[in-house]
Amino acid sequence: MNPAPRATLDVSHLAPGAFGRRSIVWWGTLGMVLIESIAFALVIGAYFYLRMRNTTWPPNVPPPDLRWGTLNLIVLLVSAIPNELAKRAGERVDLKAVRLWLVVGLSIGVLFNLIRVFEFATLNVQWNTNAYGSVVWLLLALHTVHIATDVVDTGVLTTLMFLGPIEEKRFVDVAENAMYWYFVVFAWVPLYAVIYIAPRLT
Repeated sequence: MNPAPRATLDVSHLAPGAFGRRSIVWWGTLGMVLIESIAFALVIGAYFYLRMRNTTWPPNVPPPDLRWGTLNLIVLLVSAIPNELAKRAGERVDLKAVRLWLVVGLSIGVLFNLIRVFEFATLNVQWNTNAYGSVVWLLLALHTVHIATDVVDTGVLTTLMFLGPIEEKRFVDVAENAMYWYFVVFAWVPLYAVIYIAPRLT
């Protein structure tokens, strides 16, 4: 005797993805942000630990040049605008607008990385000069890795949006990419204060 056939559940009418907290990618991105925030906090803690153990700060070197770091602060804050517009376009599943704002955001990310080269050159200290140099270079390098990886991610996403296949889940990816970009943008504000402002407060 054959068992009765099981009824199948038709889920073909369901959306292939969901935005915000309903997306598993959103939770994964949030987890990455929390882990990376802890890494930044630990290095900032090391910076101020060293600061408390030195009577002069920075020790035997001038503070970093403000020009390039400040320019990058402005560039990153401006990048929040196309980032938000790309996120909203993704949530509307508006392909034309997504393409436009991803290209603008990607261009700004590339510009930021180019300026970052000048930042490293004007820190007025090498990574192996002393402990101060090591921690400053580590802070800047950590942030650079985050920016560079997100620029690569945005580049891949932009390419997919132009070359296809265009799938609805890609629009969810656009929204989650924007969430991570906000993290790297706003992480730079306290890092900028530590690297560029703190040495000038003594």
